[in-house]
Amino acid sequence: MRPVVLAPGAPVDDAWATARTPAQTAELARSGVTVLVTLPADLDAALAAASVHCWLGARVFVTEHTAQVRLALDMTESLAGRRPPTLTRRGLA
Repeated sequence: MRPVVLAPGAPVDDAWATARTPAQTAELARSGVTVLVTLPADLDAALAAASVHCWLGARVFVTEHTAQVRLALDMTESLAGRRPPTLTRRGLA
């Protein structure tokens, strides 16, 4: 499942478990539930938190910075090997 990015105030599913720390995210993701994380308002903090929580298995993110967080999540998914990169380049030395 590709991570979902929601704007503040968007409806959320009651079945999603909310995590506030990376440890909670990892534990909930291991148990198989869909993990929801609300990101900080600061852009840099939101990008960092989104990447860490995504790597640990969070699937739903609530943020004011939807476009920027989407890019960070796509990159994290590619680095984790759960999604192929959008573009690959082969360089010859």
